[in-house]
Amino acid sequence: MSIFGAMESSVSGLRAQSNALGMISDNISNVNTVGYKETRAAFSTLVTQSATKTSFDPGGVRSQPLQQVDKQGLLQSSDSKTDVAVSGNGFFVVNESANPAVGDDVMFTRAGQFATDKDGNLVNSAGFFLQGWPIDAQGNLPAAQESLNSLQTVNVAGLSGLPRATDSIELGANLPATDPIGQNRSMTVQVFDSLGTAHNLDFTYTKTAANQWDVTVDQPVLSSDPTGPASGQFDDGGGALTNQIQATITFASDGSVNTITTNTAGYDITNLQIDYSDPGAGNATGATTTTVATDLGNPGANEFDALTQFDSGFAVSKINQNGLRFGNFTGVNIDDEGIVTAIFDNGRRRDLFKLPVATFNNPNQLEARSGNAYLRTNESGEVLLNEAGVGGAGAIAPSSLEGSTVDLATEFTDMITTQRAYSAATRVITTSDEMLQELTQTAR
Repeated sequence: MSIFGAMESSVSGLRAQSNALGMISDNISNVNTVGYKETRAAFSTLVTQSATKTSFDPGGVRSQPLQQVDKQGLLQSSDSKTDVAVSGNGFFVVNESANPAVGDDVMFTRAGQFATDKDGNLVNSAGFFLQGWPIDAQGNLPAAQESLNSLQTVNVAGLSGLPRATDSIELGANLPATDPIGQNRSMTVQVFDSLGTAHNLDFTYTKTAANQWDVTVDQPVLSSDPTGPASGQFDDGGGALTNQIQATITFASDGSVNTITTNTAGYDITNLQIDYSDPGAGNATGATTTTVATDLGNPGANEFDALTQFDSGFAVSKINQNGLRFGNFTGVNIDDEGIVTAIFDNGRRRDLFKLPVATFNNPNQLEARSGNAYLRTNESGEVLLNEAGVGGAGAIAPSSLEGSTVDLATEFTDMITTQRAYSAATRVITTSDEMLQELTQTAR
């Protein structure tokens, strides 16, 4: 009977609109959830086949959630260096365990609000641990990058900035052309040994003739005790040691270095071998002997980026050396290539991990999990791991967060239409009830 069919159809409408209101409510409650993707109600008809062409049997309606996982949210700037977002297609890979094992779910999320926990793991607000490819000491990634097994939890605990011995010095200064014979000019260069101890090397320039200067480099002393005993000596490569190396520099008429001649037999001022372990040095640190390439200029090349001689005052333009003291870990940074870098207070930086971007052929069929994460399903297709910006994967936006895709104006509008549709369905039930009352009264 069509009256009963109308009531059943209206009941299905009430159920469908109730579901739709639940989706709207969930969207509104997650309007500020990082990386949240709104859910829309998709309605479809339920058709009951009529017995004849002159009759109609109401069917009804059903609703099902339609996830818009592939919808891009607005990127918002963040002050945290460990906040990241995906601009375009793809997800970050996370795991529910810091030490993934069989049975621990690998999940995918757009919520990139990560921070370090007490163990040094990068974890988001839902408690999921960020996964990445480890980078070895040579800067290489794992061979099987396409496999989820190649990933590890991103951990930055127990790191230190190892010291680095100085093996290169670049000096730049102008030696005044008008200085009288016998005029001295000097500069001090700080270098580091293999243990990270700082030493001072004093370079003294003495004018000996027109366009000619003698340069003397004295044995190192501790930077912390510059007036104390020596902390090292110069080695000729065969075990012979000296406290001082002297050379002569001539300048061309254009002010550039013309020749560099080391006068101390057996030694080369442009390749200093510093022995920090000799017991004869009062402050010897016991570090290994280090060869230091010293750039005073390129003889005969008419270049002006090192030592020069012009009619101007003495001025030091550069003192560059590549050594580092021991450093303490100060923080972590994630760049636009997804590289997780440890930062140390000695200026050293160390690449630890690279974040993959996971993509799916049908991301809207991923299975949602609490914590704004998703699981792979048969309908979503297999996960593909790519570097950011490669193979259809989106770019990584550092110090950014992806906002929720919920639009409050749309949700409020949908809420009004949903409420009206629900009310209209109840009116159909009321009208059907009145019609049934009329029918039952005809039997009296």
